[in-house]
Amino acid sequence: MSTITNFATLTEVAQHFRKDLIGDHRPMKDLVLFFAHNGIGKTRLSMEFKEVGKAFDNDGRVTQRDTLYFNAFTEDLFSWNNDLEHDTNRTIKLNSDSAFFDGLHELDLDVKIESFFNNYVDLKFDIDYDTSTVTFSRSIIVDGNEQTIENIKISRGEETLFIWCFFLAICQLAIDKDPAYSWVKYVYIDDPISSLDENNAIAVACDLCNLITTEGNEIKTIISTHHSLFFNVLYNEFGRKVKNKRYFLHSKGHDGYALQDTNDTPFFHHIATLSELKKVVESNKIYTYHFNSLRSILEKTATFFGYDKIDKCIDGLEDDVLFERALQLFSHGKYSIFDPVEMGDDNKELFKRILAGFLGKYEFYFPEIFNENIIAEPVEEDAIPVPEIQVEQEIGVTEEVAIQTPEMESEKNEN
Repeated sequence: MSTITNFATLTEVAQHFRKDLIGDHRPMKDLVLFFAHNGIGKTRLSMEFKEVGKAFDNDGRVTQRDTLYFNAFTEDLFSWNNDLEHDTNRTIKLNSDSAFFDGLHELDLDVKIESFFNNYVDLKFDIDYDTSTVTFSRSIIVDGNEQTIENIKISRGEETLFIWCFFLAICQLAIDKDPAYSWVKYVYIDDPISSLDENNAIAVACDLCNLITTEGNEIKTIISTHHSLFFNVLYNEFGRKVKNKRYFLHSKGHDGYALQDTNDTPFFHHIATLSELKKVVESNKIYTYHFNSLRSILEKTATFFGYDKIDKCIDGLEDDVLFERALQLFSHGKYSIFDPVEMGDDNKELFKRILAGFLGKYEFYFPEIFNENIIAEPVEEDAIPVPEIQVEQEIGVTEEVAIQTPEMESEKNEN
């Protein structure tokens, strides 16, 4: 049976990962791979891990660090200058003040970056080490002759791949024990595949595995992702090649975080959302925007089964026509999570019946990590509050049906 551990803060989770990687009262691992949905705090966790590895002098200056990381902050070290005045000389500017670019002028990274970059795209680039800028070009065939288009603006996906390959080149230097990156003891990678299609996501996962499993690599690695395919490919690629620990990270709201070690592939976001809706029903704190979440689940289910409408998901349930009209009304109104209106008792009962009927029809499995009553290690620190659930607001035209609307409920509450 998998172990679930509770933590009050992300700092505690970061410390737990470090204990895995140094073998503190447990078998030592070389890699931690974990899955977490968006909004859980993966980027914040990567920064907490980095901060734990820093040492400071009496004046607060950093005297030692041990983590080379890739996350949203890393991507921000690369910024576009689109030459708005002339619209010709478009470059990416490197923030050379960052330790990420230590030794940039001396290392001549072009060849290493190109060896990775050419695996994904057919582009040329040139790094000007004096100005810390990058230009891109592409070759095309016109009337049988090859022509080069200079100073092009590449796509967001191509930009992501270039930054990723830049990072891989620096990782290669750290693995090869280049003096400029001798301080690197850990590599922390958070969601490197934003803006990429599934083919590139698989390619990135395979290349990353090949790099990490380089013979003689002594650097420990942490990888986090919300992308189930990327997680699964890494899960299978690493296999028995490296000593690894695999987790699911789940937010428990005001109660902190739950970390479950696993040998399974990740559950999907709709399971987490359904789990939240079950808790909402149990608490009887049901708001109008919860219909948006329920409708979103029905749409995913309809897509999975090939239905053209969501009413097929509740077809055959008692009062299915009423259920369908209620879903249409409540999920197409301007009912925001930021200005919530609690439902009246009649509509609460209607929501409960729809959810119960849907769950009874499809019998979803809810992993143990969603159970709030799990036995876990005691935590004394204050928890970091995390929003309960995120929903997308849909705007549309409401219908006139025999259901009390949220506006009527709001007026009733005011009176």
